[in-house]
Amino acid sequence: MVAIVGRPNVGKSTLLNRILGRREAIVEERPGVTRDRKEVEASWQGREFTLVDTGGWMADGNSLDEKVSRQSERAIADADAVLFVVDAMVGVTEDDARVAGLLRSVSAPVVVVANKVDDRVHEAAVWELMSLGLGDPTPVSAL
Repeated sequence: MVAIVGRPNVGKSTLLNRILGRREAIVEERPGVTRDRKEVEASWQGREFTLVDTGGWMADGNSLDEKVSRQSERAIADADAVLFVVDAMVGVTEDDARVAGLLRSVSAPVVVVANKVDDRVHEAAVWELMSLGLGDPTPVSAL
């Protein structure tokens, strides 16, 4: 199982749709659309696996935000690998740093996905994400 995690509005559901090659997850401009984790069967380069889209991780939110965050934590605990999606154009936020802190203690491999890198000019912004302490970020544009 591969869990897709990160704070709200970084492109987790868009990435899930891109990997699947079809629109499975609802995507909107406003944050907080994904509330429950969504598990779908996926195939990538001939390998079958379960992909889990999670709601945006929010520290110090209301009780609903807390429930969404617990779902993300559960997905991470069950995962064989984690895709930690960060908005490379915004850079590292406090919420990103909190999620990274939790991810540093998991046994599953973690890939930092630097999303919203639409061209080579923006690739330089990716390297700020090294400060998360999770290895080299992978620049992508999930759109």
